[in-house]
Amino acid sequence: MHALVIGAGPTGLALAVMLARDGHRVTVLERDAGPPPGGAEAAWASWSRPGVTQFRHPHLLLPAVFRTLRTQIPEVLDELTSMGLRPGNLLDGARRFGLLDEERPGDECFMMMDVRRPLFEAALDAVACRTAGVTVRRHTGVRALLAGRERVSRRPHVVGVLTADGEAVLADLVVDAAGRNSPVGRMLRDLGAPGPVEERDESAFLAYTRYFRAASGTEADVPLWPSAHYESVSTISCAGDAGLRSVSFFVSSQDRALRLLHREQAWDAALRLFPAEARWAGNGEPVTGVIAMSGMESRRRAYVVSGVPVATGIVSIGDAWATTNPLFGLGVSLGLLQATLLRALLRTRDADDPQRLTLGFHQVTEGILGRFHHHLGVWDRHRLAEIEGLSRQPPAVYEPGGPDWQFRRTLDTVKLRDPDILRAVAATAALLATPETAFSDPALVERVFALGRLAEQPWEPGPSRAELLAAVGSG
Repeated sequence: MHALVIGAGPTGLALAVMLARDGHRVTVLERDAGPPPGGAEAAWASWSRPGVTQFRHPHLLLPAVFRTLRTQIPEVLDELTSMGLRPGNLLDGARRFGLLDEERPGDECFMMMDVRRPLFEAALDAVACRTAGVTVRRHTGVRALLAGRERVSRRPHVVGVLTADGEAVLADLVVDAAGRNSPVGRMLRDLGAPGPVEERDESAFLAYTRYFRAASGTEADVPLWPSAHYESVSTISCAGDAGLRSVSFFVSSQDRALRLLHREQAWDAALRLFPAEARWAGNGEPVTGVIAMSGMESRRRAYVVSGVPVATGIVSIGDAWATTNPLFGLGVSLGLLQATLLRALLRTRDADDPQRLTLGFHQVTEGILGRFHHHLGVWDRHRLAEIEGLSRQPPAVYEPGGPDWQFRRTLDTVKLRDPDILRAVAATAALLATPETAFSDPALVERVFALGRLAEQPWEPGPSRAELLAAVGSG
């Protein structure tokens, strides 16, 4: 089989290597340039990826990514190690601060790695270019899809693509891995396909990030937990690599007052109000300005509508299928897991039938990954509504009318107070379990609520909204 992958991001490159090792011929088309020569720092300093809005923002190779790479493409981890990166554990911060008693059997499943996105892509590119059967063509955009008609449904059956230069590239299967801004949906509609149908939230988050160079002797330092949720903002603290660390503020896209965080002085003034994040960045020297990112709304594209594929001969994976709030760092995790699902399906007899392949991939994706996407989208909607209420004059407490959100917010507050609760939260972050299965023990749920009743408020102790706005305004 000849598979054509649109997009040389992490999901597309990983899938290309997996399929080539199963004996398939794989061509990857990417409109942007490849990594520059000169190693890791050259990739960070001078590699431009206009098609990837999150290219400069922090990336966590959470346990699902680490596990997939270790079992499917271990050479990528070898490449990252040669760049000086070292794996860690999602529980390291809690151990360092004495919040966990001792290591338990099974804690190794929380192995992970912090890495800058350009370095991760450079490692994947190096492995892909050495893999027999993989051809990566850079500076090659896709203008249109080539298709005939499926015999039964009369829907388009994709047989290849037309590049921006007018070259026809034929394939047995086209894989859309072109990311959150993929044009493939429009291209399918140009062929007369009824979709894909897109579910998209109207509200979203904005992110404002700065990187710091850690002071000498602090390379082993790790944050207590990557994310924290305060009254008006959420944060992510990442250890990064090569002595770098970062702090990101996540604010509601509707919160116009906090858009001032794109200014360095305002960002620095806000940072000083958050003790944990200020301590994390306080020993470092800033190495970037404020890097802003928008367009982070949750969305999902359905390529099967009313039980019928909108087209055959093409599937969509990674952010081209669904996007999530980067606050949880699960985009790469979901993309690589979806790549392994497609690889497994192509090893079955369904690979020979375009209808069965499209339907089977839709079913396994929705059945396994769709539930995680649903949980993340629900969290986003509740959290944004909570922030909106706090932004009003006078502030309003968000009361959704059900126990689910109360439980989730209580978890955010108490997870670092109980080893069993923390490991259950880590299992959901590692995509080892859904919230329902991680907290299926009624006794554990009762401990969550018991600790929550002792909390003064449903978010981390930090500045009030008035204090934050005053600091940002003064900044």
